[in-house]
Amino acid sequence: MINQLIAKALPYFPEKLIWVFSKRYISGQYIENALAESIKLNQQGLLVTVDLLGEYITNLDEAAVYKDQYIDLIQRFTSEKVGGNFSVKPSMFGLLLDTEACYNNIHDLVEVADKCNSFIKIDMEDSQCTSIEIDLFRRLKVEFPNRVGIAIQAYMRRTLDDIRGLSDINYPDAPLNFRLCKGIYIEDAGIAYKGHQEIRDHYLEDLRFMLQNRMYACIATHDKYLIDKAYEMLEDLNISKDMYEFQMLYGVTPKLRKSIAGKGHRMRVYVPYGKKWFGYSTRRLKENPAMVWHILKALFISR
Repeated sequence: MINQLIAKALPYFPEKLIWVFSKRYISGQYIENALAESIKLNQQGLLVTVDLLGEYITNLDEAAVYKDQYIDLIQRFTSEKVGGNFSVKPSMFGLLLDTEACYNNIHDLVEVADKCNSFIKIDMEDSQCTSIEIDLFRRLKVEFPNRVGIAIQAYMRRTLDDIRGLSDINYPDAPLNFRLCKGIYIEDAGIAYKGHQEIRDHYLEDLRFMLQNRMYACIATHDKYLIDKAYEMLEDLNISKDMYEFQMLYGVTPKLRKSIAGKGHRMRVYVPYGKKWFGYSTRRLKENPAMVWHILKALFISR
């Protein structure tokens, strides 16, 4: 309970204190940091998806700056032949300011990724963004069938219907590409499941639907229960290894990550970087309040 109270107060803590925790889960503040860490992960046989941190901008001039940074990111990583792709948050490109401007910005990124033979995954944000982001994804998927995917959140009550609703663009030669995660944003019980096992059950329901309908499933979780259930499902349904992958966050459960990869499953690591690390880090802490103790311990040790 104490950890949870502290976790809720984290946005008001000094950034230097939060960085004690964050530096384990963020590859660094600069593109060179992300590049170096991604190459290390590739050398371990792992793929990456790289995320430039930033979200919920307040003016479209910021979106233009982020777009230029992402274009540089895509071109730099593909020229270095890094094994991976790229994740983007639409709110970074003006989703809640001007939907069409946001679409045009992300369209430009997907176009660059297409020319570089790469791929863009649209991150899912809180519930005010869900429908708009799905519509944005649909438009991009029709034009770039093999170059774009989207994250979805199992704790949202609407998720299975959203997956079904996109079935018409699940092309045989370009299947829908979903990153399935539990969900991290704080949502009302009317639109999101709250029970721990309840969320797990719906995660598995969503995953089964994807696999049974030949959608490419990115199984994004650190929950060993879900991973073990996914193993069983993959075997029961006789799913080819080219139709799924596991995904984990940079710095989280590395032993479990290694175990999954060691069994011959494709593993991709979500590698965030950038100077806008504070919001990302505090969400991670709210998701896992037990980590608060490690921050406090590190604070006293540093003194």
